Amino acid sequence: MEKETLIKLLKECGAIQFGRFVLTSGAVSEYYIDIKKASTAPNVLKKIAEAMTKYTQGYELIAGMELGAVPLIVALSLETGIPYVIIRKEKREHGTGKQIEGGHVTNKRVLVIEDVTTSGGSVVKTIQILRGQKAKVDEVIVVVDREAGAEEKLQNLEVNFIPLLSVSDILKK
Repeated sequence: MEKETLIKLLKECGAIQFGRFVLTSGAVSEYYIDIKKASTAPNVLKKIAEAMTKYTQGYELIAGMELGAVPLIVALSLETGIPYVIIRKEKREHGTGKQIEGGHVTNKRVLVIEDVTTSGGSVVKTIQILRGQKAKVDEVIVVVDREAGAEEKLQNLEVNFIPLLSVSDILKK
């Protein structure tokens, strides 16, 4: 899918907002990218999954951190037939005490999906959790990169970074 089409879909569903916002990283921004608006709109979610499909060759699992990445990994799994796992932000203190929900990741090649990256903290944590269970993580796909350091952090981890869109793509439209 062309970037222009995806930007149009994000704008139409209200995922791109302007105002004053405090981000997860603590930074203050004049715009907000709310991929949850996009991932709760079936037609937009399907288009995002379709755009990600071309990067899934050779992967045994798809993974993403709760909450924002979950609809994305489910849609991509349905689109490709590749199973997925959900990464919890914190290890459960009850039940099985798992931090990774789904199948085993040990020695499996895992594609990490993220909704929006800013500094990259959340996606780095996802990679560390997966690698802590001996998963092979070498690539991350994000719907929108805010271009605030995530790519550099992932390069330091020897992870290829694939943004479907950058904030520069969105703001120039």
